[in-house]
Amino acid sequence: MNNEAVWLSEADITSLVSLKDTVAALEDGVRQLGQGTAFNVAKALGSLGATSSMHSLGSAMTDSGFCGYKNWINTPAGAKAVFVLFDGNEGRLLAVMEANSLGQLRTSAITGLGTKWVAREGANEMAMIGSGRQALAQVAAVHLVRPLKRLRVWSPTPEKRSAFCRSVSEALDIEVSEATTVEEATDGAPIVTTVTRAREPFLKASMLSRGAHLNAVGAILPNNAELDQDVFSRVGFIAVDDVANARKASRELIDYFDHGPGAGNWDLVRPLGGVIAGSESASSDCDITLFKSMGMGISDLTVAALAYERAVQRGSGTQLKLTSKGEIRLTS
Repeated sequence: MNNEAVWLSEADITSLVSLKDTVAALEDGVRQLGQGTAFNVAKALGSLGATSSMHSLGSAMTDSGFCGYKNWINTPAGAKAVFVLFDGNEGRLLAVMEANSLGQLRTSAITGLGTKWVAREGANEMAMIGSGRQALAQVAAVHLVRPLKRLRVWSPTPEKRSAFCRSVSEALDIEVSEATTVEEATDGAPIVTTVTRAREPFLKASMLSRGAHLNAVGAILPNNAELDQDVFSRVGFIAVDDVANARKASRELIDYFDHGPGAGNWDLVRPLGGVIAGSESASSDCDITLFKSMGMGISDLTVAALAYERAVQRGSGTQLKLTSKGEIRLTS
């Protein structure tokens, strides 16, 4: 048995894997889900009071043999994630890696995939609702799959909104403008992405134009919501990264498909893996399309596996010495 594994830091991850790399690798991993050669392990979620939570997500790709878990904690004082990568064929520990940057890469990349496979061709303008730490990568991921000419940005704090607009202008070749209201940002926008910490719904159906594609990235905990229930009455095609996680933790979808007008119709919620593997698409007369991102194990695994393979090729990271066992003390 191999007696070494590799430790990869945040800096190692970002030097080994780009967002463009992540979109390509993740598309392959999500397609494997749809083909049945990969699987997710349902998220374990623990609430630590009203504002903190602990999580674990697992997955495996059976053809390659890679499997692993990401574990993390999120609190108002800070957050930290670690990914543990295994060889499922030989039972070996391959790598342990810091996973905050990995999480940002996969969270934005899955939005890019949702846009690529669900949004209409030719959409080149987006409304970005939210300007926090995830927002820039979200814009960049959509820009990779639907080259954007214009971006309208709204977030509640003018100073943060202006700073974010400057960041986008410096990083990407996109015309950027600030909006003073959500309605101003979304008016006529063919793509709308929400990535906020909203506790109560704020995006209403009347704010979205016919034919718009909506990426709902925030609100991944049962206490949060971004979308008003009337949005779902106009959605003609809906995909999520992981249906099981959506049924467990998406307040918006639970309210509609368990308790609201859509009760009993969860089969309308398509897993993105099935959409990609089956080349599914919305009909030409579809009003609004929606991609809801909840987070799933395969998203982390594809980035972790790619980072590990490149680390081995380039000799990156720090080697960790492993032992087979230690002698158990039977007495004090």
